[in-house]
Amino acid sequence: MTTREHWIAGARPKTLPAAIAPVLVGTAFAGYNAKALNFFLALIVALSLQIAVNYANDYSDGTRGTDNDRVGPLRLVGSGVASAESVKRAALIAFGVAAIAGLILAARTNWLLLLIGAISIIAAWTYTGGPKPYGYFALGELSVFIFFGIVATLGTYYVHLEELALDVTLAAIGIGSLACALLVINNLRDLERDAKVGKLTLAVRLGDRRTRALYQLLLITPQVISLALTFDSRYFLISLIALPQIIRIRTALRTGATGAALIELLGKTGRIQMIYAVSLSLAALLAQR
Repeated sequence: MTTREHWIAGARPKTLPAAIAPVLVGTAFAGYNAKALNFFLALIVALSLQIAVNYANDYSDGTRGTDNDRVGPLRLVGSGVASAESVKRAALIAFGVAAIAGLILAARTNWLLLLIGAISIIAAWTYTGGPKPYGYFALGELSVFIFFGIVATLGTYYVHLEELALDVTLAAIGIGSLACALLVINNLRDLERDAKVGKLTLAVRLGDRRTRALYQLLLITPQVISLALTFDSRYFLISLIALPQIIRIRTALRTGATGAALIELLGKTGRIQMIYAVSLSLAALLAQR
């Protein structure tokens, strides 16, 4: 029997910082003109989409058999804990919640957001779903960077002020890089298994050594962004607070952490993203005083 704990595990809570971080940052850069209701609606959209894509991936990979005997978080379909149809239904419910919240946001700001939302939902489903899932052709990281970095951060900023700005665009690049890092470390863990079943993720194409190098680059990029933002305000030095943790993770990678050992690094990457998002948000608010 599928329990509540199974469904929570299947939603992959460690990936949720990728949804929360851009909403926090986009709102903080909007500053004291941010609208509370729009913040909560944007947060609902982001979290619902993240949960939906996690369930959708579970369903699609599970029905293809690529999740069998996989190391890492619980796969509901692959483990046999839940039926494929029930997981698909959970994904559709989450997509529905995101669509309703997005509809309200569009009504409050700009109806163009409906088009962006529709594209986001299609991208989420076709990541591992459909006849030719792009996640199987090394395009997952690019999608995550665009939708959980650029679109989510700039979109949140836009629903507050209905305009865009250079500084929040730079911040979006940093947030997108960390969202990519979550997927890269996840795919590094699954590299050997994915290669065996023909799932050609970017990690499979790059190989172990270059995937580790890419992951480290993605962790460092937000720190470089923070330094660039100091030309606007020295407060952005606050967002370098995660640097010691990044250095420790790089050390772990260099010692050859593999398989189940990378699960811990996935959680740490999520924490780094939240630390970066919160500290960057604080810096943005202080810079506007």
